[in-house]
Amino acid sequence: MAREVREGLSAAPKRLPCKLLYDEVGSALFEQITELPEYYLTRTERAIFEDYAAEILEAAGPGLTLVELGAGTASKTRILVEELLQRQTRALFYPIDVSPAALNEAVRHLGVLFPQLRVNPVVADYTGGVPALSRISGRKLVLYIGSSIGNFEHPQAIGMLRRIRRSLQAGDALLLGTDLAKSSKILVPAYDDAQGVTARFSKNILARLNRELEADFDLDAFKHVALWNKRCSRMEIYLESRLAQSAFIAAIDMDVQFAAGERIHTENSYKYTDEMICSILRESGFRLERTWTDPKHWFGVHLARV
Repeated sequence: MAREVREGLSAAPKRLPCKLLYDEVGSALFEQITELPEYYLTRTERAIFEDYAAEILEAAGPGLTLVELGAGTASKTRILVEELLQRQTRALFYPIDVSPAALNEAVRHLGVLFPQLRVNPVVADYTGGVPALSRISGRKLVLYIGSSIGNFEHPQAIGMLRRIRRSLQAGDALLLGTDLAKSSKILVPAYDDAQGVTARFSKNILARLNRELEADFDLDAFKHVALWNKRCSRMEIYLESRLAQSAFIAAIDMDVQFAAGERIHTENSYKYTDEMICSILRESGFRLERTWTDPKHWFGVHLARV
């Protein structure tokens, strides 16, 4: 974390990795975001699962073990688990996430709902691959939902999926959730809501540096900025300095200078076209088999086979 912060805040333009948003506080704020009226992504993907869970699992094949990358509290996964347990008397679920707090909530919640489900949480950064996947026996369905793939640049997304692919066996499958390209009138409010919850989530990355690296960032001296880049088909998220200022990060003995209006890039969220989806799956070694979307074609869930 210290190395990434030093490198990112020394760069021009400044940047911080979006994974730093997701400590215990950030994960709780993101759960609030998923319930906001402007944030259509979670409820739209959930509706796809509610409508098509049986088709998805039938297409994935029998005898499944579920693995979820970036599981968080696994709130949407409950729909697939419930359907899976209609087909299997018992099942295994491996949620993988960088947030222990979110995983603890997933274990608690799913354990109450599904006593016949065995949950084995894994605290890990899945972006470097998960070699332990190769040690899980039987047919696996790897869930990478919530459009988390959108946080990666195209080459990074392919590289990450290739690393996951190398840990899977013939017959295993990937269920990939992608937000689809649409009007900026829908996209921008989803990342800059009227209640300011997304702004608090965005600023939590600086609050985390204050907590964990003994920094002295003044959160009120930065504003949350969400922009639609149509050419690149992505939302871009920044923290913009309201004035010329400096911050000191004691744990790494680093003084950071900001000009008025200078930005820290914290996140991209790519919005996929059909061509982009086919490209990243093909180049990462997966074969696209089925796609399910909502009636407005705002979100897609794709089953791809090893």
